[in-house]
Amino acid sequence: MTTTPSTTAPLADAPVLALAQAIHGVLRHVLARHGVTFRQQVVLRAAVTADAPQTPDEILTRIRRSLRVDPADIRATVGELLAKQLLTEDGAHLLPTDAGRELLAAVGAETAPIAAHILASTPAEDLAAAGRVLALVTERADAQPAGLTA
Repeated sequence: MTTTPSTTAPLADAPVLALAQAIHGVLRHVLARHGVTFRQQVVLRAAVTADAPQTPDEILTRIRRSLRVDPADIRATVGELLAKQLLTEDGAHLLPTDAGRELLAAVGAETAPIAAHILASTPAEDLAAAGRVLALVTERADAQPAGLTA
């Protein structure tokens, strides 16, 4: 009698989804080598990827749900990025500096091959399914009352 290995995957429940944080740890490690925090990177990326210059409140609105932190913490992070000269003020708007853009490029250059290695043998259909599940979980989490997500 021949047996075949089980191909039953674990359900994407809370503990399994929490393991995705391990990949997030790789990013945090790279960011730490560059002297920035994850939150600083998220705020800086929001400024860099915006279609037009953003006010601090526009950046706050754009990233508040993804960071799930108090607006005061995001404002403090903006202050940190200004102090590090990764963002600059232009009237009411925040603009990324050349140093800020270079930092994000360097972090991307370091993390891209690591992410590629981690995901290398994962079939495209599995990645697509994971993307759909994570998008749905995020959408549902975003729909929770503010008191539960803060």
